[in-house]
Amino acid sequence: MSEKLNMIKLCVGAEKVEDLILWQAARYGDGPACHVTRMWPKRSAEILGGGSLYWVFKGLVLARQEITGFEERLGADGIQRCAIILDREVVRTEALPRRPFQGWRYFKPEDAPRDLPRTRSREESLPRDLLSALSELGLR
Repeated sequence: MSEKLNMIKLCVGAEKVEDLILWQAARYGDGPACHVTRMWPKRSAEILGGGSLYWVFKGLVLARQEITGFEERLGADGIQRCAIILDREVVRTEALPRRPFQGWRYFKPEDAPRDLPRTRSREESLPRDLLSALSELGLR
């Protein structure tokens, strides 16, 4: 896992990692994926060169993608936005409970879950309901 500063974002509309992978493949083909947001990260220099965007699915961090750049994008409404350019490889991580939040947040390397071995498609340690309950109690 990278020592660079990371970002974390809810993966709205996706229930599992496979949903994100399929959506990005359909939308971007073989090209780089991106996520467009209103706010430009003030700490973008700390993110580039190894930082990742960690994705939260239904209350659990389950995957990440390396951030390869930031680009300005003009929205249909004429407002400038920030496109977070992502490596197409989606790396699965240990399950880590996260409460809902708006937009994106910075995510320190020491708070990020470990990557799963590439041979494992998901973390089987605890049931999702138990992980969520532990998070609500502040125990995980």
